[in-house]
Amino acid sequence: MKLLIAYGDENKFFHLKEFGIALSKLGVECKFIKDTDYVVGFPSKQIKKVIEGNKKLKKIIKEFSPDAVFVDRQNKFGLEVINNKIPLFVYLRGNIWLEHKWAKETIYKDPVMRAVANQRHKIANEVFEKCDGVFMTADYLHDVIREHHPNTKTFHFLEGLDTSRWYPSKGMNLKHPCVGLLQHAFVWGKAKEMLVLKKAIKSMPNIHFYWVGFGQYQERVLQELDAFDNFHWLGKFPWEEYPENVRQFLTEIDIYALATGIDTTPLSCREAMSMEKPIIASNVGGIPEMIYDGKTGFLIDEGNAEQWIEKISFILENEIAAKEMGKAAKKLIIEKFNWNTLAKDFLAIVNPIVKEKK
Repeated sequence: MKLLIAYGDENKFFHLKEFGIALSKLGVECKFIKDTDYVVGFPSKQIKKVIEGNKKLKKIIKEFSPDAVFVDRQNKFGLEVINNKIPLFVYLRGNIWLEHKWAKETIYKDPVMRAVANQRHKIANEVFEKCDGVFMTADYLHDVIREHHPNTKTFHFLEGLDTSRWYPSKGMNLKHPCVGLLQHAFVWGKAKEMLVLKKAIKSMPNIHFYWVGFGQYQERVLQELDAFDNFHWLGKFPWEEYPENVRQFLTEIDIYALATGIDTTPLSCREAMSMEKPIIASNVGGIPEMIYDGKTGFLIDEGNAEQWIEKISFILENEIAAKEMGKAAKKLIIEKFNWNTLAKDFLAIVNPIVKEKK
């Protein structure tokens, strides 16, 4: 079998490549490309690429002759694959319908930008409607997809992680005790929950909070949290230095925290779990599918500042319990997020569909 894998974000390519390695062990020939290098749909500033259409895509299809295509974004590239009569499978990492709603309520109030956002969302919905199946990174997304596209096939599919890549790596000096956050601020519905930490930061002046991340909502977060001496924004970690920069950060922190209003099975949590870090995360979306409360971490009710204070204090005061929780977390990643197992499950779903369409 030949599988063309199109990615959109360089940060995600690192892990998709591990997926490709696992598939190659099962006899699958994989080829990776960046979707916008081949197809750019309107609206776009890259007018030349829009005019050229999918000529470049047709060329690689002819040369590689894929049996199926796997994409991690829902854009014009996916539609062109469908138009070329090749089975298309979509990887969905989050609730794009809710994210679109939040975007229109915040940053896309300008009529032009709102029109652009609506057009892109329309294309995404068309991809979901016409594709051969959606692989969900969290089970809770099944009902979300069915609400918008009741006839679309959905499949359980976790994004794996090779724990052998996650080991102690010195090189970063932080003040202790400390809590580390590694999350972006591109979706207000996610980022706003970071503000719930304000009470914990204020009431725990001897505990330092370090945030790695950026995005269009970063200033709204910093306006409230940067006022405290024990809050430190470290900005953006360059993806070219990944995963070493993240390993260094996770090695140094005492607690990993994910304060979010919505999420699936976030990569940062899996990385921290692989490093055996005690984790505290919001009890939303697909997070409970990987953070088992009191076993592999602690779950916090949305908007509950007191719970953040309570659990941070517990971990810092109970070193043995924190270490046991970290060990259990890594064990779960090894068992549940194993790429070799996930690759077999993926092929068990895709192969019959591809054969049926030939």
